[in-house]
Amino acid sequence: MQEKDIHLIGHLEELRRRIIIIICGFILFLIVAMIFVSDLYRWLIRDLDGKLAILGPSDILWVYMTLSGVFAIACTIPLAAYQTWKFVAPALKNEEKQVTLRFIPGLFILFILGICFGYFVLFPIVLGFLTSLSAGEFETMFTAEKYFAFMINLTLPFGFIFEMPLVVMFLTRLGILNPARLKKARKVSYFALVVLSILITPPDIVSDFLVIVPLLTLYEISVSLSNLIYKKRIKAETAMQVQLDS
Repeated sequence: MQEKDIHLIGHLEELRRRIIIIICGFILFLIVAMIFVSDLYRWLIRDLDGKLAILGPSDILWVYMTLSGVFAIACTIPLAAYQTWKFVAPALKNEEKQVTLRFIPGLFILFILGICFGYFVLFPIVLGFLTSLSAGEFETMFTAEKYFAFMINLTLPFGFIFEMPLVVMFLTRLGILNPARLKKARKVSYFALVVLSILITPPDIVSDFLVIVPLLTLYEISVSLSNLIYKKRIKAETAMQVQLDS
């Protein structure tokens, strides 16, 4: 019993050390982002006709901290993935260590692709639709806080959603998921993704369609990749079993 307690304490200490490294990395990336945040701000508002309004001095700090925070989150993802891998690596076989380590760059790439999809594709369409509702009826003026809160709420979730295929591959490789479970949960997953797309888009068919199609496509890609990884894993396990029997 005492040995188990010592073993558990060792795991908790290791977990605490990994979390501290991730937090320190996030703070470092946040500081770097704050240095260049004014350039990032000017780039994000390059297509606006006029300047954004602020209602108080604190709005400036909120905008800069929010933009820097998103940048820091994006940069921290590969670090967090690597530290997670280092934490679980002792429980993995050598082959599993090599395979799972290859997933880390993909997490960062897919996150950036999701952000780009949300910002370059979805955000202009949704913003254009909403501003068109006020044409001739209201005088439109954006505050910096509202504008960037709307942008981030619309784009940031796609950074995480686009990582779905890689996460499914990873869980399949570890044996937690398999294609049969994903196919069985297809109806429930479709319903959840459709509800999610409706919640984050304005009430028009075009915007809903532009979000629903990529989400469902990502799910089907996840199922296909899971099936591929599952077959390879079963084949490898079968070959190993035959070798042991012989």
